[in-house]
Amino acid sequence: MLAAAVTVQSGAGIAKGLFDRLGPSGTVLLRMVFGAAVLVALWRPRLRGHKRDDLTIALLFGLALAIMNWTFYEAIDRIPLGITVAIEFAGPLSVAVAGSRRRLDVIWVVLAAGGILLLVRTGSGHANLAGVAFALAAAACWAAYIVLSQRAGRAFPRGEGLALAMAVGTVALLPVGIAGAGSSLLAAGPLAIGLAVGLLSSAIPYSLELEALRRLPSRVFGILLSLDPAIAALVGLVLLDQGLSAREVLGIACVVAASVGASLSVEPAVEPVEPLA
Repeated sequence: MLAAAVTVQSGAGIAKGLFDRLGPSGTVLLRMVFGAAVLVALWRPRLRGHKRDDLTIALLFGLALAIMNWTFYEAIDRIPLGITVAIEFAGPLSVAVAGSRRRLDVIWVVLAAGGILLLVRTGSGHANLAGVAFALAAAACWAAYIVLSQRAGRAFPRGEGLALAMAVGTVALLPVGIAGAGSSLLAAGPLAIGLAVGLLSSAIPYSLELEALRRLPSRVFGILLSLDPAIAALVGLVLLDQGLSAREVLGIACVVAASVGASLSVEPAVEPVEPLA
């Protein structure tokens, strides 16, 4: 799980290096193209033999995946990686406590909300309203991604649902990706980096998480997943030289603590799922 988290966040950090040439939209298109190619080759999904409702789930799953990745990349173009991931964690946290009436769960929601407020506070620091809005949109899409991934897992064997969703998401991102990057998408340098990002952000962490899920209880999986904002902050510092203020570090710590608390106290209706971002 820790290796998967480092891999995913490193992929995001490396992807940011392409923004000057391709922009966030062009970069996310390349990431999705290579990620989809790997997953389709691995799982070889088929459309035949599935009900229309199952295919609709795959379609919605793919759209949620596309919007989640695009808004995430637009967010890290404007605010530090650690802050983006911390805000994005509002998505899985909301899924974890949805429908709960336990008072303890209210504490985790308030703690996470307080942490996010520390991160989005305007004035000094790295707050950027557009970046925060994109991060919140990514959080909403992550919540939808978790729910739809579970339904796709029931409708399709093994990883076929995810492979189909990645293919759908790639097609959905073609217009914005081509408009944002144009012919630069075909340059050798960006293609090579896009391949690396696709592997780091999709194939490698997905394989690692499958192995982790076979060995870990869901709560332990959720706790380790909760460390992602802290790992993203470290990756942002090392790869992108993104230092954070004491207030921002405290905000990230509040979100991590809330997520860990929710993982310990709430029996989730769905398994926590790492976003392919």
